[in-house]
Amino acid sequence: MGEAETKRRLAALALGAIGVVYGDIGTSPLYTLQSTLDMDGLKPTPGSIYGVLSLIFWAQIIVVSLKYVTFIMRADNKGEGGIMALMALALRSVREQPRLRWGLAILGIFGASLFYGDGVITPAISVLGAVEGVKVAAPGLGHWVVPITVVVLLVLFWLQRRGTDHVGRMFGPVMVLWFVVIALLGVNMILHNPHVLWAVNPVYGVHFFFNHGRHAFIALGGVVLALTGGEALYADMGHFGKKPIRLAWFSFVLPALVLNYFGQGALLLDHPEAIDSPFFKTVPSVMLYPMIALATAAAVIASQAVISGAFSMTREAMSLGYSMRMPVVHTSREMSGQIFVPWVNSFLLVMVLFAVLHFGSSDSLSAAYGIAVTGTMSITTVLALFVARHQWKWNLPLLIVVGACLLIIDLSFFSANLIKIEAGGWFPLVLGVAVFAVMTTWRRGRELVVREIKQGGLALAPFIEAMQKHPPLRVPGTAIFLTANQNAVPHALLHNLKHNKVLHERNVLLTVEILETPVADAEERIHLVPMQGDFYGLELRFGFAEDPNIPLALSMCTRSGLPFDMMDTTFFLSRENVVADKRRPGMALWRDKLFAFMARNALPATAYFQIPGNRLIELGAQVEI
Repeated sequence: MGEAETKRRLAALALGAIGVVYGDIGTSPLYTLQSTLDMDGLKPTPGSIYGVLSLIFWAQIIVVSLKYVTFIMRADNKGEGGIMALMALALRSVREQPRLRWGLAILGIFGASLFYGDGVITPAISVLGAVEGVKVAAPGLGHWVVPITVVVLLVLFWLQRRGTDHVGRMFGPVMVLWFVVIALLGVNMILHNPHVLWAVNPVYGVHFFFNHGRHAFIALGGVVLALTGGEALYADMGHFGKKPIRLAWFSFVLPALVLNYFGQGALLLDHPEAIDSPFFKTVPSVMLYPMIALATAAAVIASQAVISGAFSMTREAMSLGYSMRMPVVHTSREMSGQIFVPWVNSFLLVMVLFAVLHFGSSDSLSAAYGIAVTGTMSITTVLALFVARHQWKWNLPLLIVVGACLLIIDLSFFSANLIKIEAGGWFPLVLGVAVFAVMTTWRRGRELVVREIKQGGLALAPFIEAMQKHPPLRVPGTAIFLTANQNAVPHALLHNLKHNKVLHERNVLLTVEILETPVADAEERIHLVPMQGDFYGLELRFGFAEDPNIPLALSMCTRSGLPFDMMDTTFFLSRENVVADKRRPGMALWRDKLFAFMARNALPATAYFQIPGNRLIELGAQVEI
């Protein structure tokens, strides 16, 4: 690939990153300054305006530019990013320390759970903030803001099943137009008050804290709204790569955001009464309605990115064993990452509509927004520090200095938002705790089921010897028995032998392992162990970002000396009927019942592993936990 072609490809990827990655942080000017300066005890005086602008500017430099774009994006898991990929990377770095692995796993799962809170609040606050421009253009229509928002969100979630393959091509140009327009609006205001640019001096931020005390600390809960979407930079790294995301941020997105924030500040210096909607009041009256339409389109794009992220993270959680299996629909033939998860889509829709109807405005929702974002940011920092220490081999003094600086900032933002629990911060916390309980219950329940199955199984080696000494009737073909334990006789094999009194010519004990990497390398995909009596132990390995396709993987076994003819192969699977029993140790009874409910409603393993139904025999087994 020539240099010119490389540059064109880089530019195309940067354009795509602007459309997909920066939607969330790109729409934050709609509500950030309003939410920060329009709170009890804080008014848009020149001192507070300069102080808040300074905090916003340096927060974007330190948290987004230095932490995420420079530091966190180094922690790529074979090119993939996001908190689940980072958790898997951190777990690999402490493989020999089970207690530490458990602690990091719990931390990562809770961070992922809070991300669902972000997936709920981002569509609600972004679309509400955009539609609220109607109140500036036509104050008498203010009561239509919530109904219009509900309609936009219903259309947005309805479109999810169609995928972003075709719509995504418009994301880049629309968001480029958005950033150009908000930058020009900012420049227009700055020209009237150019001295507002002095706010880049961090001294104004320091003075703001000295002069406003407790209220300045509370204001951090509003400043953090300017950072929402920082996690998306890392989560979408696998789609675009580090270089395009960094190029788009430093050369285009960051300057546009800074100009708009400072433009709103310049407006407020002359017109502090504009604090009720500073973004739309920077817009000339003749351009208000087109700007409302553009803002709504940008908000929909921001929401689309977060919703798609929730779909991707759910698939990763299913692969890593933290979520029940659900149907996953691929919406693009070219891009495997473009997926639709109907259950998650419905869940997010219900929660988003609840948030809009309950809170009613972007200003009210801002109290709920910060906790989910800052909680995930803090957990990401902790996980990345473990990767830096154990994989990058950072020395301890450097790790302490970097970790202390980042965690002081993250935890300050988090603490400032904890104050807002009563005002709305409870919402993402309740949502996060509920998702966390579901994910950990599924993980622990699967461990208990596997333990029960292993305890009741027969040892494989003596069984094969017995079959050789007293051979049953053999029938042509290959039988594949899905099992979690290669050293025990699968229940399905025992049932088949007991009831049908036959064995197949070839019997394969198949185990599927999900790795802590996004994609399994070709040399680690298949592990085959021939045994006596035409028995084989076969382990297929998949990455957590892959769709496990057993028939496709079996077709590759020819190179390992075990060819498969699908028309002459039968799959045997034990389907467990889980029963909650309070007499058994393991989990609380309510968690046992929750797991049993999820197990009954989960997508069957056969569908998840894409096993053809006409080649399958399922045998039931009851398991008490």
